[in-house]
Amino acid sequence: MPATWHDPRVPPPEDCVLRPLLERRTAETPDKVFIRFADGSAWTYRQTLDNASRTAAGLHALGVRQGEHVLSWLPNGPDAIRVWFGLNLLGAVYVPINLAYKGRLLAHVVENSDASLIVAHADLVARLADIDRAKLNRAVVLGGAAPSVPGIDAHPASALASATTDLPPLERPIAPWDTQTIIYTSGTTGPSKGVLSSYLQLYSMGTASFHFLGADDRYMVNLPLFHVGGTAPVYTMLIKGGSLAIVDAFDTASFWRVIRETETTTVVLLGVMATFLVKQAPGPQDRGHGLRTVIMVPLCEDAAAFSRRFGCDVYTVFNMTEVSAPLTSDRNPTALGSCGRPRDGVEVRIVDENDCEVAPGETGELIVRTDRPWAMNHGYYKNPEATVRAWRNGWFHTGDAFRRDANGDYFFVDRMKDAIRRRGENISSFEVETEVCAHPAVKEAAAVAVASEFAEDEVLVAVSLADGASLDPAALIQFLIPRMAHFMVPRYVRIVPELPKTPTQKVQKHLLRSDGITRDTFDREQAGIRIKREKIGT
Repeated sequence: MPATWHDPRVPPPEDCVLRPLLERRTAETPDKVFIRFADGSAWTYRQTLDNASRTAAGLHALGVRQGEHVLSWLPNGPDAIRVWFGLNLLGAVYVPINLAYKGRLLAHVVENSDASLIVAHADLVARLADIDRAKLNRAVVLGGAAPSVPGIDAHPASALASATTDLPPLERPIAPWDTQTIIYTSGTTGPSKGVLSSYLQLYSMGTASFHFLGADDRYMVNLPLFHVGGTAPVYTMLIKGGSLAIVDAFDTASFWRVIRETETTTVVLLGVMATFLVKQAPGPQDRGHGLRTVIMVPLCEDAAAFSRRFGCDVYTVFNMTEVSAPLTSDRNPTALGSCGRPRDGVEVRIVDENDCEVAPGETGELIVRTDRPWAMNHGYYKNPEATVRAWRNGWFHTGDAFRRDANGDYFFVDRMKDAIRRRGENISSFEVETEVCAHPAVKEAAAVAVASEFAEDEVLVAVSLADGASLDPAALIQFLIPRMAHFMVPRYVRIVPELPKTPTQKVQKHLLRSDGITRDTFDREQAGIRIKREKIGT
């Protein structure tokens, strides 16, 4: 589709819209490897287009049409890629689900998405039986047989293995501002929100975050494809004509071996990943590995040591699902803890509660706007109230507290909201509290972040009990495990007579955070209760 607009800020569709972009890359370099997978298999650009096209044909035969929302509940791997790309080839909207979701959180995403079709791994399908499925009535099951779920018409994997690679005609050309994905990000005062993201947003995010990469780079995706941390690099390397290595997850012990085997040149190290690698004993694996660049988020005190020891250039960035990397750094930044500086085409301010700029060096909320249209989210799906709050006064409000130093570097200070971040996952305190309060012995609950020995946060929940009730904290943990994602289950439980409150009965979470881990706080890890991520498809 030739561009029908004259705005130089908006690239033509063949540069940013998946269907014409993938077709262009296939025409230019059909035999170049685009993706290497964890099982050792690889797809060229031609094979990627063919596999995605067959999937698209199968989805179309199931009734999927342009603009329709379809849920994808799959682990990192070939199926996740072909379903995502297949949906976008049809102009449909890719709506991935966190593999850890279950119970009320899963039900909310299913209902909010308005999807009638889900493509799910067999190991996950049984979780649908326990929830209100709203409009969802069909499933394509990949990765094996799954138990039947009443009210769900299940289709086998062969439904997405069409013999044809011919793509059906579109109702209209896919535009850069059309919705490409809805990715759910943690709520704070309410349920998780579905972020509406256009093709142009993901294009802007990728080209800004990874401005230093080229067609000769291979990016190792070690974050899940249901997070923007997984989707953005995949799309970036497609835009740049580079390649990918997609693995299941980050693993300290095998990291350098996998870097060598996959010939990876660049990777993002999120949270404590860089620290874990630096703390490994020095050895021959430290050099000769081919890794050239690393994006380290946050830029920790180990950054310089990492660069020297492993011979990599380090960059950093500030990003979130709703924006497009408004803060980026040059090579090997020296301002410890910095998130970088505003990139070209972005305006940022640090403001008070009235959106007035604070004095230099003072802390306020970071707000953002871009010169390019559609370069950030265009709202929260079916949540106009949250959209208006976030976009008030024509700026997107990140909800994060920042300060700026005299050199123009921006520093993340804290969250201005009751979100918790653990092991790279954003956790809604509201959703934790909802499940804790479902226990019959609990009257009230407040979930807060406390410091972890590995950086980021651990979850502490303070509970007051119903009249006459008693509660064993270990029993509460066992109650929560089947009800919530593994990363949300609190590590610490503190039983208190009453939650601290203001005169207007608002819970004073800052007091609970300042108290931290008290002598009477239960620690499930010390009690031997360790909860790990469930591996899907293994």
